[in-house]
Amino acid sequence: MNSETDKSSDRRRFIDSNKRYKVVRIISELATIMCVLMYVSYIAEIKSNLAGNPVPLSQPLTMMLDAILWTGYGWLKQYRDWPLVISNVPGIFFGIVTILTIYVH
Repeated sequence: MNSETDKSSDRRRFIDSNKRYKVVRIISELATIMCVLMYVSYIAEIKSNLAGNPVPLSQPLTMMLDAILWTGYGWLKQYRDWPLVISNVPGIFFGIVTILTIYVH
């Protein structure tokens, strides 16, 4: 009876791991999309900077440094964490552009 119980338990564990994988995959994709949208929202700050109303440097600088760190972390992991890398690369780009437009207005 123990071998039957073990087989049943293994089967449930396999099914649970498949469901967990799918849920993690969906969350990963949604988080990637939301992170990119968060960085794209910096376009409004860039427009404000170019219109002569510069935003404070601290926020875009902190955001850009955060994006650099998360991108580096995702890239340097033993198995690259592509959603983490992909979602934070726009933060580096928009951070640089936002910072540059603070001084070019």
